[in-house]
Amino acid sequence: MPTIQMTTQDFKEKVFNYETEQDWKYLGQLPAIIDFYADWCGPCKMVAPILEELSNEYEGRIVIYKINTDVEQELSSVFGIQSIPTMLFIGADGEPVMQPGALPKHVFRQVIEEKLLKATV
Repeated sequence: MPTIQMTTQDFKEKVFNYETEQDWKYLGQLPAIIDFYADWCGPCKMVAPILEELSNEYEGRIVIYKINTDVEQELSSVFGIQSIPTMLFIGADGEPVMQPGALPKHVFRQVIEEKLLKATV
C-alpha cells in the first residue's frame, strides 16, 4: 500500500481532532508514521522513496501518511513544525513522538519494530 496523502480534514477524521479534543486521542487502528514535508525540500525527497518501501513492507501493520506543509499550513502550525522533514510516530499504544530530520531506512525500521509495533507483537 503506498503512502497516503493527507489533508487537515483527513487528519482530524483519521488521526486526531484537535478542534474537539484537548487531550491527545489517536483515532487510527494501526500504528502510523506521519511525514510532514514540502515538495521543494531536498531531504524530504530523499526520505520519500524509503517511506514508500516501508509502506509496502509493513502493509497491514502500519500506515504511513504524508502532509504537505506548504498546503496544510494550519496543521503544520498546530504541531509547531519548524523544520522538515519532521516525522510524527504514533505507536500501537497511540502515543505520539515527534522526530525532526531525514532518517535512514534502518532507523525507520528500528523505530517501527521497537516502538510502533512493540505493543502489538
